[in-house]
Amino acid sequence: MREPLAKKVVDIKPSGIRKFFDIVSEMKDAISLGVGEPDFDTPWHIRDEGIYALEKGRTFYTSNAGLKELRVEIANYMKRSQDLEYHPLDQILVTVGGSEGIDMALRAMCDPGDEVLIPQPSYVSYEPCAILAGAVPVIIDLKPENEFRLTAQEIEDAVTDKTKVIVLPFPNNPTGAIMEKSDLEAVAEVIAKHDLYVISDEIYGELTYKGKHISIATMPGMQERTILINGFSKAYAMTGWRLGYACGPANIIAQMTKIHQFAIMCAPTTSQYAAIEAIKNGDADIARMRESYNMRRRFLLNSFREMGIECFEPYGAFYVFPCIKEFGMTSDEFATRFLKEEKVAAVPGTAFGNSGEGYLRISYAYSLERLEEAMKRFAHFVETLHSEKKED
Repeated sequence: MREPLAKKVVDIKPSGIRKFFDIVSEMKDAISLGVGEPDFDTPWHIRDEGIYALEKGRTFYTSNAGLKELRVEIANYMKRSQDLEYHPLDQILVTVGGSEGIDMALRAMCDPGDEVLIPQPSYVSYEPCAILAGAVPVIIDLKPENEFRLTAQEIEDAVTDKTKVIVLPFPNNPTGAIMEKSDLEAVAEVIAKHDLYVISDEIYGELTYKGKHISIATMPGMQERTILINGFSKAYAMTGWRLGYACGPANIIAQMTKIHQFAIMCAPTTSQYAAIEAIKNGDADIARMRESYNMRRRFLLNSFREMGIECFEPYGAFYVFPCIKEFGMTSDEFATRFLKEEKVAAVPGTAFGNSGEGYLRISYAYSLERLEEAMKRFAHFVETLHSEKKED
């Protein structure tokens, strides 16, 4: 028989996040700090709208691009949060989570051989999605001395005449890094100079702890060359509802909608009705959850400080990215041993790219009680490693 599988798919490595959590699920008294999922329930008023939609029999397909009422509310939200104008009927597409938006944007914009700049460490989907779109991923290694921000010079150094798209993954998963206005201004200048397009993944945009998130699309000349990806999973604790959206130039959104039409048809109808309520009346929910995340963020940073573990201060998302290079182990070795000896799961930094070597991703989308217990175990593990060093 001929080989049934596509080589480009076989060659893609599976996500480096999941293997630890398969082990955790079988381990008694284990604590998982790895999955990027809010521990909050979806706020009741949002769930209630989903229930009401089911009770009313609203279980049919919506238009391919999503409910008009939802796209209008997304446009309103973009105006009030970023002062960006998007036409709801031809510049906004409702997607099955932010990940589908990333995939469709790359497929709609890339021809075979086009290069896509991907800063890493970053979300695990960008590189595989670029490959599946027939593009060539070009990795930009973000540096700890820059607090894992992307610099204009790093783009300059990576651009070739084949470069077409750059992914902007901020606020960043896994590092928690953000880009401030001055960072974006410098980056935008280089992007315009080389006539690049941007996929700006802003799924954590509502969860920032140092002023308000600023989108690259607000920079002069950037809106017409940016696909802005966002969604409901992180900000509204709606991960299982599988709903996101893409905003951008009408000609790109039209082609993304075509892909969406053939592959998906439409995003879940019940979720769309719930999302209308979320985006209209959920600002207070976001503020409440963000305050809780911020308290947990400060607790983890203080814990690492007390242990003498190097960890830069993240100002976005709900992750910290402590450095474990001093222990002379790879990230995978450290995370594996930490899980086996202390029954705490963290994600090796290398799950997010080679530049994550020497780091761990720890999520603080968990209760303070669980985080306190995890940090006790982390401190005990660090003491064990220090004792072993002394014996050597």
